[in-house]
Amino acid sequence: MIKSNPDQFKALKNNPNDGPVVMLNLLKFKPDGGFETYLRYMQESNKYVEEVGGKMIFLGKPNELLYGDETWDLMMLVQYPSRAKFLEMANNPDYIKVHELREKAAEKAVLYATDQIRFRDLVSQNFQK
Repeated sequence: MIKSNPDQFKALKNNPNDGPVVMLNLLKFKPDGGFETYLRYMQESNKYVEEVGGKMIFLGKPNELLYGDETWDLMMLVQYPSRAKFLEMANNPDYIKVHELREKAAEKAVLYATDQIRFRDLVSQNFQK
């Protein structure tokens, strides 16, 4: 089951950063047909991603798990021009219908909105602000 975090969706909407956002997706598919269903979701959802200016910037298969105990079948980074554009897509009624395929396909999923930071900001701890 995929758990949504309504408070985090509110935080995403209210985040003052109006620059690009990269969505980190980690996915574990249901054993019987989950992968195939997710491929269909990707094919059908791509037009909604592109309509708001989004693009996939990385697609990978997690292999050797060196730390931790969570295993994943697929990892994706999708960049959107802004959080507002991501939410525009996520609230599109036609996309919502397609999103049902994602729900059917995934046994577990993590979706993180991430902002790029500079190393010097990390070192000075500005990234926590």
